[in-house]
Amino acid sequence: MSLGIVYLCLLAIIASGRALDGVVQPTCNLKDNCNLGDNLLAAANSASESGDVTADKLESKIASIFEDKVNYSLKLFADDAATTILEYQTANLSQLHAAPPANYTLHEQIAVTDDEEQVEEDERVYLYNIGRRFLAITQPFDPARNPDASSLCRRQMHQFLNALDNFDLWALKMHDASGKLNSGILNGNINQPGDFDQCLSVQQRMKDLDKDKDRDEDSIIRGQYCLAYAQPVLPHNSKRLQSFFKLIQSHGPFKSEFNDPGHRVPRYSLINWGLCVPSGCSARDVEFSISEFLANQTASTGITFNVRVEPQMCQVRDQRPWDRNTTWAVRFFLLVLSVAVLSTIYDRSTKAQPKQNAWFTAFSLDKNLRWLFSTSSAPGDIETVHGIRFLNAIMLIFSHKSMAMFFNPYNNRTAMSESLGQPWTVIGRAASLYTDPFLLFSGMLTAYSLFGRLMKQQPIRLKNEYISRLMRIVPPLAALILFCTYVLPLWGSGPQWNLVVGHHADICKKNWWRNLLFIHNYFGFGEMCLTHTHHLGIDTELFAVAPILILGLWRWPRRGLFVLLLLCTVGTAARYYTTIVNQLSNYIYFGTNIQRLFRTADYMYSFPPHRSTVYIMGILLGYVLRKYQNAKLSSLQLRLGWLGATACVLASLLGPAPMGDINYVYNSTHAAIYAAFAPIAWCLFFSWIVFVSHNGYTNKLTKLFAWRGFQVSTKLSYAIYLTQFPVFFFNVGRRRHIHHYYNFVSIILDTNEFISIFLASVALTVLFDAPFQNLKKLLIKRPAAAKATKDITAPVTESQDATTLVASKPSNALHSHPHSD
Repeated sequence: MSLGIVYLCLLAIIASGRALDGVVQPTCNLKDNCNLGDNLLAAANSASESGDVTADKLESKIASIFEDKVNYSLKLFADDAATTILEYQTANLSQLHAAPPANYTLHEQIAVTDDEEQVEEDERVYLYNIGRRFLAITQPFDPARNPDASSLCRRQMHQFLNALDNFDLWALKMHDASGKLNSGILNGNINQPGDFDQCLSVQQRMKDLDKDKDRDEDSIIRGQYCLAYAQPVLPHNSKRLQSFFKLIQSHGPFKSEFNDPGHRVPRYSLINWGLCVPSGCSARDVEFSISEFLANQTASTGITFNVRVEPQMCQVRDQRPWDRNTTWAVRFFLLVLSVAVLSTIYDRSTKAQPKQNAWFTAFSLDKNLRWLFSTSSAPGDIETVHGIRFLNAIMLIFSHKSMAMFFNPYNNRTAMSESLGQPWTVIGRAASLYTDPFLLFSGMLTAYSLFGRLMKQQPIRLKNEYISRLMRIVPPLAALILFCTYVLPLWGSGPQWNLVVGHHADICKKNWWRNLLFIHNYFGFGEMCLTHTHHLGIDTELFAVAPILILGLWRWPRRGLFVLLLLCTVGTAARYYTTIVNQLSNYIYFGTNIQRLFRTADYMYSFPPHRSTVYIMGILLGYVLRKYQNAKLSSLQLRLGWLGATACVLASLLGPAPMGDINYVYNSTHAAIYAAFAPIAWCLFFSWIVFVSHNGYTNKLTKLFAWRGFQVSTKLSYAIYLTQFPVFFFNVGRRRHIHHYYNFVSIILDTNEFISIFLASVALTVLFDAPFQNLKKLLIKRPAAAKATKDITAPVTESQDATTLVASKPSNALHSHPHSD
């Protein structure tokens, strides 16, 4: 009832059309239940004093007062009906006056504006308080504190810090992209890569008063990602701190220093920390700010940190065009691919013809793929070699993968180290053993082929044999060097990309010629292009001297045998002596020192005289297979032979197993025994398998190794050997974030990586390996059989990955490998 009376009064006032000069504020607060008439009276009196006023303004004021009163009353007594009544009253007002609807919502607009101003003011207060507390916890690094920092760095950092105080989004992204201290530190979660992509996505134009002095690229602040290395130092013998840092460094499965090469073996002892800073600051500026920060944090604690930020580990989003060398490399691969496509088209279009031009089909994809996936074996092929190669190749892949695994950041590295610090990890730590059978079979097949030719009085030409070998191994190797040097660095990015891919490409740009001359194994692993190809250098150098040893054994069997056994003994003794004197370790024991690993690789593992023992064993095995073909063995001899072979393989694997324990302490005697005798024992096991199977004494194991499907793996083995490391470190370089370690099998059996290696190997084989073998057969013709002469000085051989090297005549002789001559 009272609401109706008020409403009638309002209509009367509106109809009277009295002029008021303005609308004044009510004299009392409606929420204090003051009288509505008092407010209207106050408004009328104020209007009479001020002069003329439009009806619109009066109406707006009355509507505002009325609306406040109604809303307050409804809030107290009828909350559910408030919206309906208010809409009804407003609708009636709009019907009685033709003024624009906005006049009736002026109060609402004023209220919204006031609310927005209040919210904005509150937001400033909130952000200020949040900023003070947030930045106090996660203090941004200031590279501009370096006294030698450039003026550009100082200006960019000044703008960045001001924007961070103002909570600007681009500055927050930069600060957020830097690594932060996280939980699980005692479980090894100490490496913090930050957010690589978020950092590089930041771009902000500088607010610089002196813009004319800056180049265009300097007028924009770009996010720069820097990966810093820090190494804690404990100057005192505090047992608590030592145990604390032992957990932080995950018990140290690898012990490293700043100066250790990190592009192929992880610098595991260093703390990796990702920082996002403006692009105008240098790596030296970032290093200074981190050193200063850590020095302040560890003051009076006895703990110090050595810090390094390498220039190559600071990255910005690079949109520069390819350089000329990269352009030519891409053109070369496109040219090879085009030739392969054209050759395939010719092969398909002329397949119905009686004779095709062999030169035009050399690069045919159809032809080379048919050969690659063919499982037919030549008569007289030593079939168990294929399975043994496959086994050692797989074990070598697992070992190389386990090494690459330690580059990745895990949030439970300590638990991972404790899991891997057990004797069973010998399967991954004995990586050097898995390369010895390849040398064994290289020597065996070379000798087997030569002795077969000598027995059949076939002439051998040294020049042709070396040309044949170079045409077999150089094209795939050269193609891989070219790809890894100029193409692969453009294919990805990541926190460690410039370390494991970019830095390695820089080494190849300087030292690629050593690989093509097969002398790269003499210059050390630290500056070696494609470090895993050291085996090619060793095998090629041993192949170069093999004719002399084989010819001596052929002409003077007893003296030749004595010389070969003497060389084996000298090589074994040299490995033992070198390991003792230089404190080396051919076995990757738990806590291996990175410097010791590189010394071992330089002084023994890549030195041909120290690796010659198993190669000479292969020469002797090839001689035995020729001289004692179809040998008769009694059951007792077989049992004793298998017993001895089993003892050898168990001794080579189980003997060094305790060296993988987490508590193992290096012992030079243990390392020397392993280096001297483990390769011999490992290769004796496979030599016995080859000997008995070749003479017809088979069992389930020999039949497994002789499975025809291993023919394909043998043809791919050279390409797999070349491509596995680039694939592993491509994935290491692209790894952005921290992962959780679950178990060894789940990481080693990475399906994506295995598929990538397989596809890369197939591509390398059908585009470079197989075509040049086809060309080799067209260029080099086997001479006809003739009587042996005194000028025979060299054997025929294939590469280390060929499976059979035999006489060329098909009659009464072994057929060669499908891609040999």
